[in-house]
Amino acid sequence: MNRLPPLLIIAVLVVAGVWAWDVHVHFSPPPAELSGELREANGTPLDSVSAYRENSIHGPPSVDISSYRLAVGGDVARPLNYSYGEVLDGFSHESRVATLSCVEGWDETSLFEGVAVIDLLEASNLSPDATTVVFSALDGYTTSLPLSVVRDRRLLLAYRINNLTLPQPLGYPFILVADDRWGYKWCRWVTGVQASTDSKYRGFWESRGYTNDGAVNRSFFGP
Repeated sequence: MNRLPPLLIIAVLVVAGVWAWDVHVHFSPPPAELSGELREANGTPLDSVSAYRENSIHGPPSVDISSYRLAVGGDVARPLNYSYGEVLDGFSHESRVATLSCVEGWDETSLFEGVAVIDLLEASNLSPDATTVVFSALDGYTTSLPLSVVRDRRLLLAYRINNLTLPQPLGYPFILVADDRWGYKWCRWVTGVQASTDSKYRGFWESRGYTNDGAVNRSFFGP
């Protein structure tokens, strides 16, 4: 019996996956609206928080907020560790609507409220030699972004979404809102923000073949 060419097999699997996702999207019941959540912001419709997938690498970690600390360090003159309350009370809060686009083919738009990552770094006297910011999570996940992106876009560590406290499956206590970057750049359960001079640092998915840039206007897989 003749065997199917490997590329044909891959193509069939891809088509089958897209078809299955299309069926899921069109026939699954709409996500439940959580009590008190916003579904519109300045004329922009917001997706329900319950529509997100948690997408952790080992299952969503449980956070003891009383002992939680956010470490800000690396190439800074003054490394600091913040409690959850110290982050919320010590820095100005900003809000923005942003869309998380996942490589699995889904996207969700929400209103996020948080603190600017660059404010945290500058409070620790950021080194002028730093080029990169490395984010680490409670479950061991890591990713990175250029310092220029973090600074110019004023990327947020968000603690609220659609007027709700960030749920545990979505990254409580903090999720990185990486505007215009694929979802693997949106680090959840953030425990570390490290300035670095290593512009070639590769995190969890980047070291497995995903692009280090992570921009949604280009393929997520490649150099």
